[in-house]
Amino acid sequence: NEINEVPFFDVQLPYELALKIFQYLGKTELGRCAQVSRTWKVLAEDEVLWYRLCQREGYLLDTSISDHSCLKNCRARERTLKTNWKNRIGAVSQLGYELGKILCDVHSCDGVVIAGYTSGEVRLWDARTWDYTAPILEAAHGPGDAGPQPHVSFVRINSSLAVAAYEDGTISVWNLMFGREPIHHYQHNQRIQALALGSEGATVATASGFEVKVESPDDRGVWQTTGTFEIQKLVNFLHLVPGVLGSPVAVAAAEDIVYLLKAEDPGKILHSVYGQPVTCLDMSAREAAFGVKTLGWVLNEPNQILLYNLETSQCLKKMGNSIGDFTCVNLQNSPPNMLVAGNKDRRVRVFDLRKSESLCSLYAHQLGVSAVQMDDWKIVSGGEEGLVCVWDQRMGTKLWEMHARHPVRHIWFNSHSLITANIPDEKTPRGTSSMDDELTTHRKHRGIIYAYEFSVDQLAVESVLPICRSFYDEVTGYNYNLGLAVPYDNI
Repeated sequence: NEINEVPFFDVQLPYELALKIFQYLGKTELGRCAQVSRTWKVLAEDEVLWYRLCQREGYLLDTSISDHSCLKNCRARERTLKTNWKNRIGAVSQLGYELGKILCDVHSCDGVVIAGYTSGEVRLWDARTWDYTAPILEAAHGPGDAGPQPHVSFVRINSSLAVAAYEDGTISVWNLMFGREPIHHYQHNQRIQALALGSEGATVATASGFEVKVESPDDRGVWQTTGTFEIQKLVNFLHLVPGVLGSPVAVAAAEDIVYLLKAEDPGKILHSVYGQPVTCLDMSAREAAFGVKTLGWVLNEPNQILLYNLETSQCLKKMGNSIGDFTCVNLQNSPPNMLVAGNKDRRVRVFDLRKSESLCSLYAHQLGVSAVQMDDWKIVSGGEEGLVCVWDQRMGTKLWEMHARHPVRHIWFNSHSLITANIPDEKTPRGTSSMDDELTTHRKHRGIIYAYEFSVDQLAVESVLPICRSFYDEVTGYNYNLGLAVPYDNI
């Protein structure tokens, strides 16, 4: 621009120096500065400032400043996405795999969804590109093994790895860049009770019987057991602490005991009160939050959520006074100093960790809350009755809801997409058998995964039925494998 000097109170500063000062301001401060004078308005709307501001907030990470004429469009896009969320404007699709029979477990990371089935198959979808023809990950058992493959118990995924645990105690690990064959697998002698995968890197933790095993590759890429921990009770919940340098650290909840599992201190107990079992668990890089079921009416003590510091092993906060059990808690994906939890009393509660008090309590579901997540303005909750509810957290009002047949066991969302999974509790419905020769199971027993897309760039033509997305090279054998010539096929 043509401005060389900028008035700064009683001095005149060069434009470059004034721009250097303004780069420390946020969007609110820049808006206020733009109202001071015409010169400050030109400075506050400089493209360099807004380009850096957008990159700090996660926008335009793969672009250069010359690619956009007005970088403040990112703010307009954010407002449009918020409006679409509130009014349920966008595309929705079902991620189904009929040959897998009944859905067992679902997990997702940044829009990539992994699902395990009673047929023993594990499948991936990339909801970021609407790629619904993603490959099936091959099991370590091999196609020539006699008899049916064991059911999938748990699945987990991060940005580079996918992991599945099977009913027979087998663990398979795949690299998402190397194809369908597993890069590592190992075996437990008993059924696996819990599975954890690090949010970053390549660390897998499994709990079977009274043993917790941690596996990770060395510098040469060779997988090895980095830790084996013997505990006193059966594990209900297992997590790996994110952002740990060196040896991995795990947190395991076994009935009424919470263990902090480190290589240098393998038997450390973080929390233990006899007769008060842990009902849910989540953690961030420095803290762990878990729900505790107290004796209730016997000692007039309500159920609570405890917050522990992982470095000092001290209890920081005790939150909540509920008659019902806390069934789910989300600390890692919540805004700073915030925590959201679901309860059997059918309420969703948001807590301020600085004050140890509830900011809001939402009467959400008929049969208790089974999954929950929040960001700075909205809450998405799932219930045992199969209802998914989207809430405006500040207003405390329900925006919209969707219902499916089975309990909601998985919820994940970001600014423009939402993944939900309704997973059946009954894996062998009445009237069916695991030895049946039928290729598919009735749809009312299968469970379902929904992918919602609220992006303004999403074309309506891309939100077509799954039956119209099939390809001719798929394995035939069930009624939904159709290839339509027009209008959706690429010719």
